[in-house]
This record gives sequence, structure tokens and C-alpha cells, in this order.
Amino acid sequence: MSIVIEQPVEARLVAAAPRMPSIPATLHYDRRDPFAVRMTFPAPATLEGVEVCWTFSRELLTEGLTESVGHGDVRVRPYGYDRTVLEFHAPEGTAVVHVRTGEVRRFLDATGELVPVGLEHLQLDLDHDLAQLMRDV
Repeated sequence: MSIVIEQPVEARLVAAAPRMPSIPATLHYDRRDPFAVRMTFPAPATLEGVEVCWTFSRELLTEGLTESVGHGDVRVRPYGYDRTVLEFHAPEGTAVVHVRTGEVRRFLDATGELVPVGLEHLQLDLDHDLAQLMRDV
């Protein structure tokens, strides 16, 4: 069984201009980091011209499908019937993207099949991680 899920999504960048350009993005989930999801934007889609990856909780993404959540660097909220808004806040500015809610749901369903919600802790090897932390002490 695979330990990583990657799903391309079409993100629409919200800009001052009336037309929102489409940018490719990829949602990632790794069973070895069971509480987190990542959203990656390729270099051509970023202001810096380098690939940008945001990491946030799977729970935040799930809750953001039905209500406005997040108070930090990543915020998620529903937008109409079929869109989800993700806001990414950085010192350089804020990026706001719309993603089809159906794409996000399919991704979350796949992550739930890989690691059921509520059982994430079973994927962690806390003894190994603690040993790694203490190794250099």
C-alpha cells in the first residue's frame, strides 16, 4: 500500500483583475506525517520564481470545507456551493486561491482511506522520534 497521496488540483488565484488565472497546484499527504497536508505551487506560479510548499493540518482543510477556520498563516473557508478558499499569509503578502471543493473532498477521502481520522497517532513511532531527539544531548 502506498504511503503518499499526491493529487493535482486547479487553483484560481484571486487577483485585483477581474479574471482569475488558473495555476496548477498539488495536494500531498504522507502517512509518515499523518496530521499534515501540503499544498505545492510550481515555480512559474509564484512571485519568487521558486516552488512554494505550504504545510497545514488535515483537520484545518477538512473543517474549512464547511466553515471559516484558521487564524495563522493558512486560513480556509467555503465559497459558494463548489469552491473552497485557501489564504496563505506570509511577510511578502497574502495569496488567495479558490479550489474546487470536489477535488479537495476526493483528496481528503483518499487520505482517510490511508489513515482514518482519529487514528493518526498509530502511524507515529514516538519512541524512535524521542531517541532521535535525545541522540545528540
